[in-house]
Amino acid sequence: MRSLLSTSSIDIHAAQCKNCTKWRVIDTQEAFEEIRCKAFEEPFHCSLKANCSCDDPADIEYDSSRTWVIDKPNLPKTPQGFRRSLVLRKDYSKLDPYYISPTGKRLRTRNEIAAYLKDHPECKGIAPTDFDFSSPKIMQDTIPENVEQKDSVSTNKKSKITKDDI
Repeated sequence: MRSLLSTSSIDIHAAQCKNCTKWRVIDTQEAFEEIRCKAFEEPFHCSLKANCSCDDPADIEYDSSRTWVIDKPNLPKTPQGFRRSLVLRKDYSKLDPYYISPTGKRLRTRNEIAAYLKDHPECKGIAPTDFDFSSPKIMQDTIPENVEQKDSVSTNKKSKITKDDI
């Protein structure tokens, strides 16, 4: 499963057919989450999309015309009434996951979700563990060349000196 990024959030969801490996655009985030949560038990194939088969051309090609990210398979679906949002950091180092509550409040941690659920008893049957804050992997080969990225090793961290260095 992969999602495509514009400058700050997911703008297209896509799934790769297990049989022909072509990419199919998935119409909604909800439909994408349904496919993603069953990725191991029911792998995606073209015929799951209406009026589509492996004989049809791909809906979209994997290339660097946009930034691609790969979401972890089998993540739980977002609970009813909430929306999962992913925000791309300016340096393209990571996507930060958030959940938008039914009242529009942005929740960034399980603790914030627990507090929200406690204050909103109408959300019965939903637990903080129903939310996953995993961050999709950004595909490095699709990051625009003009993006200034941080070094993978922080320059502020002290280096460990070994006996051999002395």
